[in-house]
Amino acid sequence: MRSWFKNITLSAALLAFIVVVLGAFVRLTDAGLGCPDWPGCYGLLTAPEVGSQTADIMHTESGVAKAWNEMIHRYVAGILGLLVLALTVIAVLNRRDPEQPVAVPVALLALVIFQALLGMWTVTMLLRPEIVTLHLLMGMATLAILWWLWFRTAGERSPLSYSDKSKSTGYWAFAALTLVYLQIALGGWVSTNYAALHCPDFPTCQEQWWPQTDFAGAFDLNHGDDSNFEGGKLTNTQGVTVHITHRIGALILLVFFSIMVWIAQIKNDHRFKQASRAIAFLLLIQIGLGISNVLFLLPLPVAVAHNGVAALLLIASVYLNHVANPRKLN
Repeated sequence: MRSWFKNITLSAALLAFIVVVLGAFVRLTDAGLGCPDWPGCYGLLTAPEVGSQTADIMHTESGVAKAWNEMIHRYVAGILGLLVLALTVIAVLNRRDPEQPVAVPVALLALVIFQALLGMWTVTMLLRPEIVTLHLLMGMATLAILWWLWFRTAGERSPLSYSDKSKSTGYWAFAALTLVYLQIALGGWVSTNYAALHCPDFPTCQEQWWPQTDFAGAFDLNHGDDSNFEGGKLTNTQGVTVHITHRIGALILLVFFSIMVWIAQIKNDHRFKQASRAIAFLLLIQIGLGISNVLFLLPLPVAVAHNGVAALLLIASVYLNHVANPRKLN
């Protein structure tokens, strides 16, 4: 059963990455409301056909394409949910095995159920930014936990002991994971508020080094209405504020990982050095993709890649914590 658990964990972890990328593709193609109901699409199990009519809506080719984008994402997410359910069943049945993690798979199943509810609320609450951003963050959390499970069950153990040196390494690794996750949250807020192009130039923003900002309005979660949020509702100043904050977050990450790579050179763990360098390399790619999004006005392949590399950064940060934390998984 342990072998089955390990293989399913890897399959689920890889599929979770695909789900994250598909979710980004849905957002970036404005297909979040391609199916205005849940879990079906206009009352159907698949997207409607071109030229068909449901609920007094004649389905055009572009509308059907958006519906398929949304439904494919739901199908793949549903398969992921079944894999997580299988992991939980195996974990409970094999709970007497001292090497079998139980608490994490059970918590993961609860997270996936909550994620499904967020997917429903994303549609029924008409793309409210806080719901869509939370949906993204819970998807990233699912991705991170699955890869953590895989690293812990794949037979690879960290050689570090509980010395002061390894504890400091653990602090750096946890800080790295926290900063990456917070930057993903900022990126999600940019995306869900359609603020990616509020600064169409770089390194300035609207030809200013520090334009007018409105932090209170930019990060206000109390919208006070139930209208459709597709296209965004922030003012120009608020959108600029969100965008600039994300840029500042990228700069903080760059400085942090530059220091961490330098510190990793004096740590007596080859894998920690490798993971640190990998994160720094991915971060440079990510910053390049972010700049390209601005300069080339958010081309779809670059924007999707920006989300995909963010997921890879998160996975690399999880691996860094696996290497730095030798404690047994429960």
